[in-house]
Amino acid sequence: MAERNNPALGFLSRKSLFSLFTVTSVLFMLSWFFVLQSTGGRPRFIDRGQSPTSKLLATSDAVGGGGRESRNENEVIPSVGNRSILMDGEEEAGEAPGAKADTKCGLPDNSKAAVLKVYMYDLPPEFHFGLLNWKAQGKGVWPDIRTQVPDYPGGLNLQHSIEYWLTLDLLSSEFADSLAGRSAVRVRNSSEADLIFVPFFSSLSYNRYSKANPHRKKSKNKLLQEKLVSYLTAQPEWKRSGGRDHVVVAHHPNSMLDARMKLWPAMFILADFGRYPPNIANVDKDVIAPYKHVIRNYNDDTSGFDSRPTLLYFQGAIYRKDGGYVRQELFYLLKDEKDVHFSFGSVQKDGIRKATQGMQSSKFCLNIAGDTPSSNRLFDAIASHCVPVIISDDIELPYEDVLDYSQFCIFVRASDAIKENFLINFIRSIGKDEWTRMWQRLKEIKNLYEFQYPSKDGDAVQMIWQAVARKVPSIRMKLHKSRRFAHPLGHTESGLISFKSPKNFW
Repeated sequence: MAERNNPALGFLSRKSLFSLFTVTSVLFMLSWFFVLQSTGGRPRFIDRGQSPTSKLLATSDAVGGGGRESRNENEVIPSVGNRSILMDGEEEAGEAPGAKADTKCGLPDNSKAAVLKVYMYDLPPEFHFGLLNWKAQGKGVWPDIRTQVPDYPGGLNLQHSIEYWLTLDLLSSEFADSLAGRSAVRVRNSSEADLIFVPFFSSLSYNRYSKANPHRKKSKNKLLQEKLVSYLTAQPEWKRSGGRDHVVVAHHPNSMLDARMKLWPAMFILADFGRYPPNIANVDKDVIAPYKHVIRNYNDDTSGFDSRPTLLYFQGAIYRKDGGYVRQELFYLLKDEKDVHFSFGSVQKDGIRKATQGMQSSKFCLNIAGDTPSSNRLFDAIASHCVPVIISDDIELPYEDVLDYSQFCIFVRASDAIKENFLINFIRSIGKDEWTRMWQRLKEIKNLYEFQYPSKDGDAVQMIWQAVARKVPSIRMKLHKSRRFAHPLGHTESGLISFKSPKNFW
């Protein structure tokens, strides 16, 4: 009996499945129809080729990166800021002031960026312009820079004068007629500020006052650092953030040697990380700023590959400690090469003039690690349009998150450079066309390293402020996370950040 009923059961089963499939298909088609109706007749996709972000993307080919593979014109290239693809008209959450890229050279487009709001402490003159022998009138702590700007000492002092230029820029922002080309502006209410700036001329303090007076146990430089720490840590702005949103300039490698161990939560503006442990200073929270070059700019440069007779140029201290051993190794490897200038030199006895002439008549200029990974020699080379050859494995470079140094610099590992004939053969292999591309790029980007007052759009002062601004979203996120358990009605001090150790702080 069961066997006779099997065909009928199979028929009913197939019929049921067919009906179920038909109903499901109809429902699916109806649901898709309603979706189309609700989106204007077609699904809405993000057109990556037409999004605002894609228009901002800058490739190396667009900025003179010759010799690289060409890309498909429809290929989407990641932007320098690693920005996500956005819907038309949509703003990216948490974007730092000054974060948008410029289509011409892959740098922040200051004309479209929000201006960084900076609160600057009114520190007594002994911390800043008083170090330049400026005398305050009455109760004022700042010079009237509209009538007279105190001069900064020349020579090698100038190379670490970063805090001087940043302070002048903030002071001048208060009477500026326009914010055009300006990346930062001073605000008087700290609660409105993105960051808090500490106007201590730390490099000048070290250069001028690091030697102890015979009648005192401590130098003026150390005493100023102690007073600065006491002042800052007592301020409500510091207590509110634990110092995370404070900006401290310590560009000279030996400046702030005492205070930095107590002010480590702050953002440091440095020349490099050579004398800092990674839990005190690192690329995630701090900013690398260029040196101010000490040789003259090569204006109206009409030279070329054939009119620069020296192939490779170096003049400076040869015997250095720490990572500087490479200099002496290279000296013995290169001293007999006829088209190489490798000699000892200093700023004394007309040294700056000689270095200017030497770099402007050379194709390549060596930038070798010395006592620290960086030196002013790189920025002197840029000002001379002499293609830098960087031999410093631990170097950190200014604005490298938005600027591709491989377009105008040659990088050689120290271990390779000290191999016999390696460096000289490598440099000789770089032909006229490749050198000319890098030389042209140097002329395009040289203004990014110019310090001047008044500051101008795209110069070193504005570029540093923009680099600082790109750290703001990360600072805000960490501050917000640190306040998760700071209950306003009890148990902890409302809004105050406490800390004991730099370990894992960032």
